[in-house]
Amino acid sequence: MTLSPESERSAEVRRQTAETDITVRINLDGSGQHKLATGVGFLDHMLAQLACHSLVDIEVEARGDLHIDAHHTVEDCALALGSAFRQALGARTGIQRMASAWVPMDEALAFVALDFSGRGVAVIEAEFSAPSLGSLPTSLIAHFLDSFAREAGVNLHARICAGRDDHHKAEALFKALARAVREAVQPDSRRAGIPSTKGSLQP
Repeated sequence: MTLSPESERSAEVRRQTAETDITVRINLDGSGQHKLATGVGFLDHMLAQLACHSLVDIEVEARGDLHIDAHHTVEDCALALGSAFRQALGARTGIQRMASAWVPMDEALAFVALDFSGRGVAVIEAEFSAPSLGSLPTSLIAHFLDSFAREAGVNLHARICAGRDDHHKAEALFKALARAVREAVQPDSRRAGIPSTKGSLQP
């Protein structure tokens, strides 16, 4: 698959540790294309939802110590993705900055509100019945979102409001994240400068 041509709001990040080797490429002005190989199937599925519904092109290549468990790979994918968002947004000039989204999926309902404020804080309310979805421990879903938020510099509130099926709940959550990201990173046609009274969106 060939991703959309790079825009000025593109970034490539490589994160290498003794535990993982991860490369992430994103284009904020893409069309939702994705090429994902994290080694954790359900994480790939969630990142596909993020790309498709945010219209951000996302490519992730990851090699991690999955013979131990998925923790390091999931965490470091989130950190690399967050770092790519931070780089692609630059000074965050002229963006909408804040957005929210409600997303249903069958019996499940999720809500996300976010602010690309430069300050990475996450409040996650997401409970699951099963210990894992495929090879992804459900406990790592909140950890992924928290790690992403801290590295991206986004204030993120995410909540699963209803649902019985864990797959539906997780997918609704990532789709809500995607819809909020899509709106928040879009240019504001009425604003030329930094969307802050402080004049800066750096931590």
